[in-house]
Amino acid sequence: MHVLGINAIFHDPAAALVVDGEVVAAAEEERFSRRKHGKRPVPFSAWELPELSAAWCLAAAGVDVDSLDAVAYSFDPGMCRDAASLGLTDPWDWLRVDYAERAPQFLAAALPGLDPEKVRFVPHHVAHAASAGLAAPTAGDDTAVLVLDGRGEVASHLAGVYRGGELTSLYSQELPHSLGLLYEDLTRHLGFLHSSDEYKVMALASYGEPKHLGLLRELVRVTPEGGFHVDRIDWASMAKARAADGEMTDEHADLAASVQARLEEVVLDLARWLHDAAGGPATLAMAGGVALNCVANARIAAEGPYRNVWVQPAAGDSGTALGAALHVAGALGDRSAPMSGADLGRGWSDEALEAELRRAALPYHRPESIAAEAARVLAGNGIVAWYQGRSEYGPRALGHRSLLAHPGDPATTARMNDVKGREQFRPIAPMVRAERFADIFQGVFPSRYMLFVHRVKPEWRDRIPAVTHVDGTARVQTVHTDTEPLVAELLAEFEQLTGLPVVVNTSLNTAGRPMVDTPREAMELFGSAPVDLLALGPFAVHRHALGADRGRDGGR
Repeated sequence: MHVLGINAIFHDPAAALVVDGEVVAAAEEERFSRRKHGKRPVPFSAWELPELSAAWCLAAAGVDVDSLDAVAYSFDPGMCRDAASLGLTDPWDWLRVDYAERAPQFLAAALPGLDPEKVRFVPHHVAHAASAGLAAPTAGDDTAVLVLDGRGEVASHLAGVYRGGELTSLYSQELPHSLGLLYEDLTRHLGFLHSSDEYKVMALASYGEPKHLGLLRELVRVTPEGGFHVDRIDWASMAKARAADGEMTDEHADLAASVQARLEEVVLDLARWLHDAAGGPATLAMAGGVALNCVANARIAAEGPYRNVWVQPAAGDSGTALGAALHVAGALGDRSAPMSGADLGRGWSDEALEAELRRAALPYHRPESIAAEAARVLAGNGIVAWYQGRSEYGPRALGHRSLLAHPGDPATTARMNDVKGREQFRPIAPMVRAERFADIFQGVFPSRYMLFVHRVKPEWRDRIPAVTHVDGTARVQTVHTDTEPLVAELLAEFEQLTGLPVVVNTSLNTAGRPMVDTPREAMELFGSAPVDLLALGPFAVHRHALGADRGRDGGR
Protein backbone atom coordinates (compact mmCIF):
# COMPACT_ATOMS: atom_id res chain seq x y z
CA MET A 1 0.00 0.00 0.00
CA HIS A 2 1.44 3.38 -1.06
CA VAL A 3 0.07 6.57 0.51
CA LEU A 4 1.53 10.03 -0.10
CA GLY A 5 0.83 12.65 2.58
CA ILE A 6 0.63 16.35 1.77
CA ASN A 7 0.67 19.41 4.03
CA ALA A 8 0.08 22.68 2.21
CA ILE A 9 -2.74 24.76 3.66
CA PHE A 10 -1.12 27.01 6.30
CA HIS A 11 2.67 26.90 6.50
CA ASP A 12 5.64 24.51 6.39
CA PRO A 13 4.47 22.57 3.32
CA ALA A 14 5.81 19.04 3.33
CA ALA A 15 5.35 15.58 1.85
CA ALA A 16 5.68 12.11 3.35
CA LEU A 17 5.40 8.64 1.85
CA VAL A 18 4.10 5.63 3.76
CA VAL A 19 4.61 2.19 2.23
CA ASP A 20 2.84 -0.76 3.87
CA GLY A 21 2.43 1.25 7.06
CA GLU A 22 6.07 2.32 7.29
CA VAL A 23 7.35 5.86 6.80
CA VAL A 24 10.02 5.63 4.08
CA ALA A 25 10.51 9.31 3.18
CA ALA A 26 9.46 12.70 4.52
CA ALA A 27 10.75 16.21 3.91
CA GLU A 28 9.74 19.84 4.12
CA GLU A 29 9.49 21.85 0.92
CA GLU A 30 11.82 24.52 2.34
CA ARG A 31 14.75 22.12 2.02
CA PHE A 32 14.20 22.07 -1.75
CA SER A 33 12.90 25.58 -2.48
CA ARG A 34 15.27 27.25 0.05
CA ARG A 35 12.45 29.49 1.29
CA LYS A 36 12.28 29.42 5.09
CA HIS A 37 9.10 27.60 6.16
CA GLY A 38 8.25 27.14 2.49
CA LYS A 39 5.84 30.08 2.44
CA ARG A 40 4.08 32.56 4.69
CA PRO A 41 0.80 31.42 6.35
CA VAL A 42 -1.62 33.65 4.44
CA PRO A 43 -4.70 32.60 2.46
CA PHE A 44 -3.14 33.76 -0.81
CA SER A 45 -0.41 31.11 -0.50
CA ALA A 46 -2.72 28.20 0.30
CA TRP A 47 -2.58 26.95 -3.31
CA GLU A 48 1.19 26.38 -3.12
CA LEU A 49 1.97 22.68 -2.89
CA PRO A 50 5.11 20.82 -1.81
CA GLU A 51 5.76 19.79 -5.41
CA LEU A 52 9.50 19.27 -5.04
CA SER A 53 9.38 17.28 -1.80
CA ALA A 54 6.47 15.17 -3.06
CA ALA A 55 8.32 14.31 -6.25
CA TRP A 56 11.43 13.46 -4.26
CA CYS A 57 9.53 11.17 -1.86
CA LEU A 58 8.17 9.18 -4.79
CA ALA A 59 11.51 9.03 -6.61
CA ALA A 60 13.43 8.06 -3.47
CA ALA A 61 11.15 5.07 -2.93
CA GLY A 62 10.90 4.17 -6.60
CA VAL A 63 7.13 4.67 -6.56
CA ASP A 64 5.28 5.85 -9.66
CA VAL A 65 2.32 8.18 -9.37
CA ASP A 66 0.19 5.45 -10.89
CA SER A 67 1.17 3.14 -8.03
CA LEU A 68 -0.24 5.44 -5.35
CA ASP A 69 -3.27 4.04 -3.59
CA ALA A 70 -4.14 7.42 -2.09
CA VAL A 71 -2.91 10.97 -1.51
CA ALA A 72 -3.77 12.28 1.96
CA TYR A 73 -4.24 16.05 2.26
CA SER A 74 -4.07 17.35 5.84
CA PHE A 75 -7.05 19.69 5.81
CA ASP A 76 -10.75 19.04 5.24
CA PRO A 77 -12.53 22.02 3.66
CA GLY A 78 -15.87 20.29 4.22
CA MET A 79 -15.52 21.00 7.95
CA CYS A 80 -14.94 24.73 7.52
CA ARG A 81 -17.27 27.54 8.52
CA ASP A 82 -17.24 31.24 7.82
CA ALA A 83 -14.33 32.88 9.64
CA ALA A 84 -16.54 35.56 11.20
CA SER A 85 -18.75 32.89 12.76
CA LEU A 86 -15.63 31.45 14.39
CA GLY A 87 -14.65 34.82 15.82
CA LEU A 88 -11.72 35.22 13.43
CA THR A 89 -10.94 38.48 11.67
CA ASP A 90 -9.68 37.16 8.36
CA PRO A 91 -11.74 38.44 5.42
CA TRP A 92 -9.79 36.23 2.98
CA ASP A 93 -10.16 32.93 4.82
CA TRP A 94 -12.75 31.83 2.25
CA LEU A 95 -9.95 31.87 -0.32
CA ARG A 96 -7.96 29.34 1.72
CA VAL A 97 -11.03 27.07 1.82
CA ASP A 98 -11.59 27.48 -1.91
CA TYR A 99 -7.99 26.50 -2.65
CA ALA A 100 -8.30 23.47 -0.37
CA GLU A 101 -11.43 22.32 -2.19
CA ARG A 102 -9.49 22.47 -5.45
CA ALA A 103 -6.48 20.61 -4.01
CA PRO A 104 -7.22 17.36 -5.91
CA GLN A 105 -6.99 19.20 -9.24
CA PHE A 106 -3.91 21.16 -8.14
CA LEU A 107 -2.22 17.93 -7.05
CA ALA A 108 -3.07 16.23 -10.31
CA ALA A 109 -1.37 19.10 -12.15
CA ALA A 110 1.67 18.95 -9.86
CA LEU A 111 1.96 15.16 -10.11
CA PRO A 112 1.15 14.27 -13.73
CA GLY A 113 -0.77 11.05 -13.97
CA LEU A 114 -2.42 11.34 -10.57
CA ASP A 115 -6.14 10.58 -10.51
CA PRO A 116 -7.79 13.40 -8.50
CA GLU A 117 -10.21 10.82 -7.10
CA LYS A 118 -7.34 9.35 -5.08
CA VAL A 119 -7.01 12.51 -2.98
CA ARG A 120 -8.52 12.17 0.49
CA PHE A 121 -9.07 15.04 2.88
CA VAL A 122 -7.95 14.40 6.47
CA PRO A 123 -9.03 16.81 9.24
CA HIS A 124 -6.04 18.92 10.24
CA HIS A 125 -5.98 17.92 13.90
CA VAL A 126 -6.61 14.26 13.10
CA ALA A 127 -3.49 14.43 10.91
CA HIS A 128 -1.55 15.99 13.79
CA ALA A 129 -2.89 13.33 16.16
CA ALA A 130 -1.96 10.49 13.81
CA SER A 131 1.56 11.87 13.38
CA ALA A 132 2.02 11.41 17.12
CA GLY A 133 -0.24 8.57 18.21
CA LEU A 134 0.43 6.26 15.26
CA ALA A 135 4.16 6.98 15.01
CA ALA A 136 5.05 6.80 18.73
CA PRO A 137 7.28 3.94 19.95
CA THR A 138 4.35 2.75 22.09
CA ALA A 139 1.80 3.02 19.28
CA GLY A 140 0.61 -0.53 19.87
CA ASP A 141 -0.58 0.36 23.38
CA ASP A 142 -3.32 2.73 24.48
CA THR A 143 -1.86 6.18 23.86
CA ALA A 144 -3.33 9.52 24.85
CA VAL A 145 -2.77 12.19 22.23
CA LEU A 146 -2.81 15.95 22.76
CA VAL A 147 -2.76 18.35 19.80
CA LEU A 148 -2.36 22.10 20.30
CA ASP A 149 -1.61 24.60 17.55
CA GLY A 150 -2.80 27.88 16.07
CA ARG A 151 -5.81 26.58 14.20
CA GLY A 152 -7.26 23.90 11.98
CA GLU A 153 -10.58 24.02 10.16
CA VAL A 154 -12.72 25.12 13.15
CA ALA A 155 -10.63 24.20 16.20
CA SER A 156 -7.22 24.73 17.80
CA HIS A 157 -6.97 21.63 19.98
CA LEU A 158 -7.77 17.95 20.05
CA ALA A 159 -7.59 15.61 23.04
CA GLY A 160 -8.07 11.95 22.32
CA VAL A 161 -6.82 8.41 22.75
CA TYR A 162 -5.60 5.76 20.31
CA ARG A 163 -6.69 2.19 21.04
CA GLY A 164 -5.82 -0.50 18.54
CA GLY A 165 -4.85 2.12 15.98
CA GLU A 166 -8.22 3.88 16.19
CA LEU A 167 -8.58 7.46 17.42
CA THR A 168 -11.35 8.40 19.83
CA SER A 169 -11.68 12.16 20.15
CA LEU A 170 -12.58 13.21 23.69
CA TYR A 171 -12.65 16.99 23.27
CA SER A 172 -11.85 19.62 20.67
CA GLN A 173 -11.59 23.31 21.50
CA GLU A 174 -13.35 25.49 18.94
CA LEU A 175 -11.94 28.75 17.66
CA PRO A 176 -11.32 31.59 18.33
CA HIS A 177 -9.82 30.22 21.55
CA SER A 178 -6.31 29.13 20.71
CA LEU A 179 -3.08 28.78 22.68
CA GLY A 180 -1.12 28.72 19.44
CA LEU A 181 -2.65 31.97 18.20
CA LEU A 182 -2.06 33.47 21.65
CA TYR A 183 1.65 32.73 21.38
CA GLU A 184 1.70 33.92 17.75
CA ASP A 185 0.17 37.24 18.80
CA LEU A 186 2.79 37.63 21.52
CA THR A 187 5.53 36.80 19.02
CA ARG A 188 4.29 39.53 16.70
CA HIS A 189 3.98 42.05 19.58
CA LEU A 190 7.58 41.39 20.59
CA GLY A 191 8.83 42.21 17.10
CA PHE A 192 9.42 38.70 15.82
CA LEU A 193 7.94 36.92 12.82
CA HIS A 194 4.81 35.00 13.82
CA SER A 195 4.42 31.38 12.73
CA SER A 196 8.21 31.31 12.59
CA ASP A 197 9.96 32.83 15.61
CA GLU A 198 7.91 31.54 18.55
CA TYR A 199 10.96 29.65 19.82
CA LYS A 200 12.70 33.01 20.27
CA VAL A 201 9.96 34.06 22.68
CA MET A 202 10.46 30.84 24.65
CA ALA A 203 14.20 31.59 24.90
CA LEU A 204 13.56 35.22 25.88
CA ALA A 205 11.20 34.11 28.66
CA SER A 206 14.13 32.72 30.66
CA TYR A 207 15.49 36.25 31.07
CA GLY A 208 12.31 37.67 32.60
CA GLU A 209 10.02 37.33 35.59
CA PRO A 210 6.34 36.29 35.23
CA LYS A 211 5.09 39.59 36.63
CA HIS A 212 1.76 39.41 34.74
CA LEU A 213 0.91 35.82 35.58
CA GLY A 214 -1.99 36.79 37.85
CA LEU A 215 -3.71 38.77 35.09
CA LEU A 216 -3.06 36.06 32.51
CA ARG A 217 -4.64 33.46 34.79
CA GLU A 218 -7.82 35.50 34.56
CA LEU A 219 -7.63 35.90 30.79
CA VAL A 220 -6.55 32.37 29.85
CA ARG A 221 -8.63 29.73 31.65
CA VAL A 222 -9.17 25.99 31.41
CA THR A 223 -12.75 24.73 31.29
CA PRO A 224 -14.21 21.69 33.09
CA GLU A 225 -14.92 19.79 29.88
CA GLY A 226 -11.25 19.66 28.84
CA GLY A 227 -10.84 22.88 26.86
CA PHE A 228 -9.86 26.46 27.52
CA HIS A 229 -10.91 30.05 26.89
CA VAL A 230 -8.62 32.87 25.82
CA ASP A 231 -10.00 36.38 26.32
CA ARG A 232 -8.77 39.38 24.38
CA ILE A 233 -5.41 40.52 25.75
CA ASP A 234 -4.15 44.10 25.70
CA TRP A 235 -0.47 43.40 25.20
CA ALA A 236 0.48 47.08 25.20
CA SER A 237 -0.77 47.47 28.76
CA MET A 238 2.02 45.08 29.86
CA ALA A 239 4.80 46.00 27.42
CA LYS A 240 4.88 48.35 24.50
CA ALA A 241 5.10 46.81 21.06
CA ARG A 242 8.64 46.28 19.83
CA ALA A 243 9.75 46.91 16.26
CA ALA A 244 11.69 44.14 14.56
CA ASP A 245 14.92 46.10 14.98
CA GLY A 246 13.90 47.73 18.27
CA GLU A 247 15.54 47.50 21.66
CA MET A 248 14.73 44.44 23.76
CA THR A 249 13.88 45.55 27.30
CA ASP A 250 13.20 43.90 30.65
CA GLU A 251 9.48 44.52 30.20
CA HIS A 252 9.53 42.48 27.00
CA ALA A 253 11.30 39.63 28.77
CA ASP A 254 8.83 39.82 31.67
CA LEU A 255 5.87 39.61 29.28
CA ALA A 256 7.41 36.61 27.54
CA ALA A 257 8.03 34.94 30.90
CA SER A 258 4.44 35.58 31.99
CA VAL A 259 2.84 34.09 28.88
CA GLN A 260 5.24 31.16 28.88
CA ALA A 261 4.39 30.39 32.51
CA ARG A 262 0.65 30.52 31.86
CA LEU A 263 1.00 28.37 28.76
CA GLU A 264 2.81 25.72 30.80
CA GLU A 265 0.10 25.74 33.47
CA VAL A 266 -2.73 25.41 30.98
CA VAL A 267 -1.09 22.66 28.93
CA LEU A 268 -0.32 20.73 32.10
CA ASP A 269 -3.96 21.00 33.18
CA LEU A 270 -5.13 19.80 29.76
CA ALA A 271 -2.76 16.83 29.92
CA ARG A 272 -4.05 15.87 33.36
CA TRP A 273 -7.69 16.11 32.24
CA LEU A 274 -6.90 13.93 29.24
CA HIS A 275 -5.26 11.27 31.41
CA ASP A 276 -8.42 10.95 33.47
CA ALA A 277 -10.79 11.10 30.51
CA ALA A 278 -8.80 8.49 28.56
CA GLY A 279 -8.77 6.00 31.43
CA GLY A 280 -5.21 6.53 32.63
CA PRO A 281 -2.96 5.49 29.71
CA ALA A 282 0.75 5.33 30.46
CA THR A 283 1.83 7.27 27.38
CA LEU A 284 1.05 10.74 26.10
CA ALA A 285 1.95 11.58 22.50
CA MET A 286 1.95 15.24 21.47
CA ALA A 287 1.87 17.20 18.22
CA GLY A 288 0.94 20.63 16.92
CA GLY A 289 3.06 23.75 16.99
CA VAL A 290 2.65 24.19 20.76
CA ALA A 291 4.31 20.78 21.21
CA LEU A 292 7.54 22.38 19.98
CA ASN A 293 7.62 24.33 23.25
CA CYS A 294 10.21 22.15 24.96
CA VAL A 295 9.90 23.97 28.30
CA ALA A 296 6.19 23.15 28.53
CA ASN A 297 6.90 19.58 27.41
CA ALA A 298 9.38 19.15 30.24
CA ARG A 299 6.82 20.30 32.80
CA ILE A 300 4.28 17.80 31.50
CA ALA A 301 6.86 15.03 31.77
CA ALA A 302 7.96 16.09 35.26
CA GLU A 303 4.61 16.97 36.81
CA GLY A 304 2.04 15.14 34.70
CA PRO A 305 0.54 11.70 35.37
CA TYR A 306 2.11 9.87 32.41
CA ARG A 307 4.95 7.36 32.55
CA ASN A 308 6.05 8.31 29.01
CA VAL A 309 5.73 11.54 27.05
CA TRP A 310 6.62 11.38 23.35
CA VAL A 311 6.66 14.40 21.05
CA GLN A 312 6.58 14.04 17.29
CA PRO A 313 9.92 15.46 16.01
CA ALA A 314 8.06 17.22 13.18
CA ALA A 315 5.37 18.40 15.58
CA GLY A 316 4.48 21.51 13.57
CA ASP A 317 2.38 21.59 10.43
CA SER A 318 5.01 19.79 8.36
CA GLY A 319 4.28 16.69 10.43
CA THR A 320 0.66 16.63 9.28
CA ALA A 321 1.87 15.26 5.93
CA LEU A 322 3.13 12.21 7.80
CA GLY A 323 0.03 12.01 10.00
CA ALA A 324 -2.38 12.29 7.10
CA ALA A 325 -0.58 9.47 5.26
CA LEU A 326 -0.59 7.23 8.35
CA HIS A 327 -4.27 7.93 8.98
CA VAL A 328 -5.33 7.06 5.44
CA ALA A 329 -3.03 4.03 5.32
CA GLY A 330 -4.74 2.78 8.48
CA ALA A 331 -8.16 3.35 6.97
CA LEU A 332 -7.06 1.25 3.98
CA GLY A 333 -6.02 -1.60 6.25
CA ASP A 334 -2.28 -1.04 6.87
CA ARG A 335 -1.04 -1.21 10.45
CA SER A 336 1.39 1.62 11.21
CA ALA A 337 4.96 0.92 12.26
CA PRO A 338 6.50 3.18 14.93
CA MET A 339 8.67 5.97 13.56
CA SER A 340 12.27 4.75 13.54
CA GLY A 341 13.88 8.18 13.54
CA ALA A 342 13.78 11.66 12.07
CA ASP A 343 16.36 10.96 9.33
CA LEU A 344 13.78 10.65 6.57
CA GLY A 345 15.03 13.24 4.09
CA ARG A 346 17.60 13.31 1.31
CA GLY A 347 20.96 11.59 1.56
CA TRP A 348 23.94 11.04 -0.76
CA SER A 349 26.29 8.12 -1.24
CA ASP A 350 30.00 8.50 -0.48
CA GLU A 351 30.66 8.41 -4.21
CA ALA A 352 28.22 11.25 -4.84
CA LEU A 353 29.73 13.32 -2.02
CA GLU A 354 33.24 12.83 -3.39
CA ALA A 355 32.07 13.82 -6.86
CA GLU A 356 30.71 17.07 -5.42
CA LEU A 357 34.01 17.79 -3.67
CA ARG A 358 35.90 17.17 -6.90
CA ARG A 359 33.52 19.39 -8.83
CA ALA A 360 34.10 22.19 -6.32
CA ALA A 361 37.89 21.62 -6.48
CA LEU A 362 38.09 21.61 -2.69
CA PRO A 363 41.16 20.14 -0.97
CA TYR A 364 39.86 17.15 0.97
CA HIS A 365 41.02 13.86 2.39
CA ARG A 366 39.40 10.74 3.78
CA PRO A 367 40.64 10.15 7.33
CA GLU A 368 40.55 6.77 8.97
CA SER A 369 37.70 8.05 11.16
CA ILE A 370 35.76 11.22 10.38
CA ALA A 371 34.39 11.12 13.93
CA ALA A 372 37.89 11.16 15.42
CA GLU A 373 38.97 13.90 13.02
CA ALA A 374 36.01 16.08 13.99
CA ALA A 375 36.59 15.41 17.68
CA ARG A 376 40.19 16.66 17.38
CA VAL A 377 39.04 19.91 15.75
CA LEU A 378 36.36 20.38 18.41
CA ALA A 379 38.85 19.71 21.19
CA GLY A 380 40.98 22.50 19.74
CA ASN A 381 37.96 24.83 20.03
CA GLY A 382 37.21 24.69 16.32
CA ILE A 383 33.73 24.72 14.74
CA VAL A 384 32.65 21.73 12.68
CA ALA A 385 30.02 21.62 9.94
CA TRP A 386 28.74 18.05 10.28
CA TYR A 387 26.92 16.63 7.26
CA GLN A 388 26.06 12.94 7.53
CA GLY A 389 23.41 10.54 6.25
CA ARG A 390 19.84 11.56 5.50
CA SER A 391 18.54 14.96 6.54
CA GLU A 392 16.16 15.38 9.44
CA TYR A 393 12.40 15.79 9.17
CA GLY A 394 11.34 18.62 11.45
CA PRO A 395 12.99 21.75 12.83
CA ARG A 396 15.75 20.16 14.93
CA ALA A 397 19.28 19.30 13.80
CA LEU A 398 19.90 15.86 15.28
CA GLY A 399 23.40 15.01 14.16
CA HIS A 400 22.84 14.86 10.41
CA ARG A 401 22.90 18.55 9.44
CA SER A 402 24.62 20.16 12.43
CA LEU A 403 27.11 22.81 13.49
CA LEU A 404 29.20 21.44 16.36
CA ALA A 405 31.39 23.25 18.87
CA HIS A 406 33.17 22.98 22.25
CA PRO A 407 30.80 23.35 25.23
CA GLY A 408 33.50 24.24 27.76
CA ASP A 409 34.36 27.70 26.42
CA PRO A 410 32.01 30.41 27.78
CA ALA A 411 32.55 32.41 24.58
CA THR A 412 31.16 29.62 22.40
CA THR A 413 27.54 30.79 22.72
CA ALA A 414 28.27 34.27 21.42
CA ARG A 415 30.61 32.88 18.79
CA MET A 416 28.04 30.43 17.45
CA ASN A 417 25.28 33.04 17.44
CA ASP A 418 27.61 35.31 15.48
CA VAL A 419 28.36 32.54 12.99
CA LYS A 420 24.65 31.95 12.48
CA GLY A 421 23.64 35.63 12.64
CA ARG A 422 21.27 35.07 15.57
CA GLU A 423 20.21 37.13 18.59
CA GLN A 424 22.63 36.78 21.50
CA PHE A 425 19.92 35.74 23.98
CA ARG A 426 19.39 32.52 22.02
CA PRO A 427 20.74 29.38 23.73
CA ILE A 428 22.63 26.58 22.01
CA ALA A 429 21.99 22.96 22.81
CA PRO A 430 24.05 19.92 23.80
CA MET A 431 24.16 16.35 22.55
CA VAL A 432 25.31 13.59 24.89
CA ARG A 433 25.65 9.82 24.69
CA ALA A 434 22.67 8.16 26.35
CA GLU A 435 24.84 6.29 28.85
CA ARG A 436 26.31 9.57 30.14
CA PHE A 437 23.06 11.53 30.33
CA ALA A 438 22.25 10.86 34.00
CA ASP A 439 25.72 11.94 35.12
CA ILE A 440 25.20 15.46 33.83
CA PHE A 441 21.48 16.19 33.40
CA GLN A 442 18.17 15.68 35.15
CA GLY A 443 14.88 15.26 33.32
CA VAL A 444 13.24 13.34 30.51
CA PHE A 445 15.12 10.31 29.25
CA PRO A 446 15.55 9.40 26.49
CA SER A 447 15.37 12.71 24.64
CA ARG A 448 16.26 11.68 21.09
CA TYR A 449 14.62 14.63 19.34
CA MET A 450 15.71 17.58 21.50
CA LEU A 451 12.12 18.49 22.47
CA PHE A 452 12.48 18.77 26.26
CA VAL A 453 14.59 20.94 28.54
CA HIS A 454 16.65 19.40 31.32
CA ARG A 455 18.34 20.68 34.45
CA VAL A 456 22.11 20.80 34.24
CA LYS A 457 23.51 19.36 37.46
CA PRO A 458 25.19 22.13 39.50
CA GLU A 459 28.63 20.51 39.40
CA TRP A 460 28.56 20.57 35.58
CA ARG A 461 27.32 24.09 34.91
CA ASP A 462 30.77 25.68 35.02
CA ARG A 463 32.23 22.84 32.98
CA ILE A 464 29.78 23.17 30.08
CA PRO A 465 28.79 26.86 30.22
CA ALA A 466 28.12 27.18 26.48
CA VAL A 467 25.11 24.86 26.66
CA THR A 468 23.82 25.92 30.08
CA HIS A 469 21.06 28.48 29.61
CA VAL A 470 20.63 31.43 31.93
CA ASP A 471 18.05 29.47 33.95
CA GLY A 472 20.34 26.47 34.46
CA THR A 473 18.69 24.29 31.83
CA ALA A 474 19.70 22.75 28.51
CA ARG A 475 17.71 21.29 25.62
CA VAL A 476 19.44 17.95 25.39
CA GLN A 477 19.62 15.40 22.62
CA THR A 478 20.47 11.93 23.84
CA VAL A 479 22.53 9.96 21.32
CA HIS A 480 22.09 6.20 21.18
CA THR A 481 24.77 3.97 19.68
CA ASP A 482 22.26 1.63 18.06
CA THR A 483 20.64 4.41 16.04
CA GLU A 484 23.42 7.03 15.74
CA PRO A 485 26.73 5.13 15.90
CA LEU A 486 28.81 7.79 14.14
CA VAL A 487 27.67 10.63 16.41
CA ALA A 488 28.17 8.39 19.44
CA GLU A 489 31.72 7.69 18.26
CA LEU A 490 32.40 11.42 17.90
CA LEU A 491 31.14 12.08 21.43
CA ALA A 492 33.27 9.28 22.87
CA GLU A 493 36.37 10.57 21.06
CA PHE A 494 35.71 14.12 22.26
CA GLU A 495 35.31 12.97 25.84
CA GLN A 496 38.57 11.04 25.66
CA LEU A 497 40.35 14.19 24.50
CA THR A 498 38.69 16.73 26.82
CA GLY A 499 36.98 14.90 29.65
CA LEU A 500 33.68 16.43 28.53
CA PRO A 501 30.94 14.05 27.35
CA VAL A 502 28.93 16.84 25.71
CA VAL A 503 29.22 18.64 22.36
CA VAL A 504 27.38 21.77 21.20
CA ASN A 505 24.85 20.95 18.46
CA THR A 506 22.94 23.57 16.51
CA SER A 507 21.42 23.48 13.05
CA LEU A 508 23.59 23.72 9.96
CA ASN A 509 22.27 27.00 8.61
CA THR A 510 22.49 30.74 9.05
CA ALA A 511 19.70 33.04 10.22
CA GLY A 512 16.66 33.21 7.97
CA ARG A 513 17.69 30.25 5.84
CA PRO A 514 16.51 26.65 5.98
CA MET A 515 18.87 23.97 7.19
CA VAL A 516 21.48 22.88 4.67
CA ASP A 517 20.19 19.91 2.70
CA THR A 518 22.52 19.23 -0.23
CA PRO A 519 26.33 18.82 -0.37
CA ARG A 520 26.61 22.00 -2.41
CA GLU A 521 24.73 23.98 0.24
CA ALA A 522 27.04 22.55 2.89
CA MET A 523 30.08 23.66 0.92
CA GLU A 524 28.58 27.12 0.37
CA LEU A 525 28.01 27.57 4.10
CA PHE A 526 31.51 26.34 4.85
CA GLY A 527 32.92 28.79 2.34
CA SER A 528 31.04 31.79 3.73
CA ALA A 529 31.15 31.21 7.50
CA PRO A 530 34.07 30.90 9.94
CA VAL A 531 33.87 27.11 10.19
CA ASP A 532 37.09 25.15 10.72
CA LEU A 533 36.12 21.73 9.37
CA LEU A 534 33.54 20.46 6.93
CA ALA A 535 32.84 16.79 7.70
CA LEU A 536 31.01 15.78 4.53
CA GLY A 537 30.24 12.12 4.94
CA PRO A 538 33.60 10.36 5.45
CA PHE A 539 35.53 13.27 3.89
CA ALA A 540 37.24 16.15 5.70
CA VAL A 541 37.81 19.67 4.36
CA HIS A 542 39.91 21.85 6.67
CA ARG A 543 39.78 25.63 6.61
CA HIS A 544 43.56 25.90 6.81
CA ALA A 545 43.92 23.75 3.67
CA LEU A 546 41.80 25.98 1.46
CA GLY A 547 44.74 28.17 0.58
CA ALA A 548 46.95 25.26 -0.36
CA ASP A 549 47.13 24.11 -3.95
CA ARG A 550 46.32 20.46 -3.50
CA GLY A 551 44.80 19.90 -6.91
CA ARG A 552 41.51 18.60 -8.14
CA ASP A 553 42.27 15.07 -7.01
CA GLY A 554 41.83 16.21 -3.41
CA GLY A 555 45.50 15.74 -2.56
CA ARG A 556 44.79 12.44 -0.89
